[in-house]
Amino acid sequence: MNDQTMKIVLKLLKDHHEAFYIAKQYSDLTDQPTPEDSRAWSQNLISLLTGIKGLGREKGPDLKDGSDVKAANTWCAIDTPRFNGVIKAGTKSNTSGSMASLDAMPYLFFVLWDTEPTTQKERVRVWVVRPQKDIAFRTMCDKWYKLRKAGSIKSNNFQLHPPRNKNSNVFRNTCANLNYPLLFSALWNGSEYKVLEYNPKFLISGNCTKS
Repeated sequence: MNDQTMKIVLKLLKDHHEAFYIAKQYSDLTDQPTPEDSRAWSQNLISLLTGIKGLGREKGPDLKDGSDVKAANTWCAIDTPRFNGVIKAGTKSNTSGSMASLDAMPYLFFVLWDTEPTTQKERVRVWVVRPQKDIAFRTMCDKWYKLRKAGSIKSNNFQLHPPRNKNSNVFRNTCANLNYPLLFSALWNGSEYKVLEYNPKFLISGNCTKS
C-alpha cells in the first residue's frame, strides 16, 4: 500500500468515527439504536487495505475475488457483538455446509470496532485468515461441520467471539480457541486515527495458531 492509499484509509476511519457519533446524538435524544452500518464501512476499509474491490451492486461475496468480510462493533452496543455466519451453512449455495465453501474463499477478513482497555479510546482492528491454506482454521471448521452433520449442533450460524475491548488476538469458538493474524490496527487519539500495526505479510503467510 502506498502513502496516498494509507491517507485515504485514515480519512475513512475518521469519517466513520464522526458519522457514528453524529448519529449517536439522535439516538441519545430518542432512546433508539444508533443508526450505523459498520458492515459496509468495514468492506470499504478492506478494499482500501488490500486493493480488492467489491461487486458493485451485484449479489455474491463481499469482495470480487470471492473473499468475505465480517464486522462487529462494540460502541454503545446493547447485546454482545460477535462475528456471525463466518462459514456457510443452511444457504442455497452449492458449497454451503461443507469444506468446499472454504476452498472457494481466498481470504476471510474480520473487522472489530471496539475500545482499547488502557486508553479507553476507540480503535479498529483487522484480522485475516487464508481459508484455503490455514490448517488450524480449517481443522476447527471441519469439526463444526461434522458436529452439525451428526446433529450435535443444530444452528446454521457459525459464530466467533472476538477479543472485545481486550489486547488479544484470540477468537473463541466451541470447536477451537485460536490466535488470529492481525493485519491492521489503528487507535483514535481524540481527533484522528493513528496506525499501530500494519502487517501485509499476513496476506501471504498468515496462519492461525492454537491458543
